[in-house]
Amino acid sequence: MNETIRKRKSIRKYGLTPLDAAALEKVREQIKNVKPLCHDIKYSIEIAGKTKGMFNIKAPHYLIFGSEEKDGAYENIGFIGQQLDLFFSEAGFGSCWLGAAKPEDKEVSALPHVICMSFGKPAERLHRDISEFKRKTLAEISEGADPRLEAARLAPSGMNAQNWYFTAENGKIHCYRKKVPLEFMNKLSCIDMGIALCHIAEESDNFSFVKEAGAPALKKFIYTGTVV
Repeated sequence: MNETIRKRKSIRKYGLTPLDAAALEKVREQIKNVKPLCHDIKYSIEIAGKTKGMFNIKAPHYLIFGSEEKDGAYENIGFIGQQLDLFFSEAGFGSCWLGAAKPEDKEVSALPHVICMSFGKPAERLHRDISEFKRKTLAEISEGADPRLEAARLAPSGMNAQNWYFTAENGKIHCYRKKVPLEFMNKLSCIDMGIALCHIAEESDNFSFVKEAGAPALKKFIYTGTVV
């Protein structure tokens, strides 16, 4: 498995000194090189110095994700953002998804705001041992066998809810998310699915995500798509 996936952790304590110009330029280059899940959805990623809102974290920098409102937009942002989360961890920086934070500057993006991510030099241990992950078992989130499902199991999720379910058959992985009553939680569940799909993509020689008309329905779950 990707070594970064095996050891990454969400960082909530940072040194507040901003990164130097060279480090920020590497971040900007990485932003340019991310691969979207859905190529037909417009999105934006901006770097900001402040955010506001519930459960905010003090950090020197934040990524502000925006997207046009379209089917698959939140999954797309989760997929893109998790590539950056893994980049930060591998590069020696800390990062953390901030589901309830918003940019202080409303004009930071012309596209509707989706979510934020803090990043900077960590003021706590950057990585963890795989035994320290608090996650559901594979049996609780999936059925069928596919080695990529372990990477999905280790993916971060809003409130660590892991509102996803996967069924593996014949080299395919059908992906589902739980039906949740609150709009905010529904949004986070869509983003979380994109995050898990990023981890699956990292473990795939060839990755493609499609909607299959014949995908089996699951009670209490919403079909998102299929990794083929």
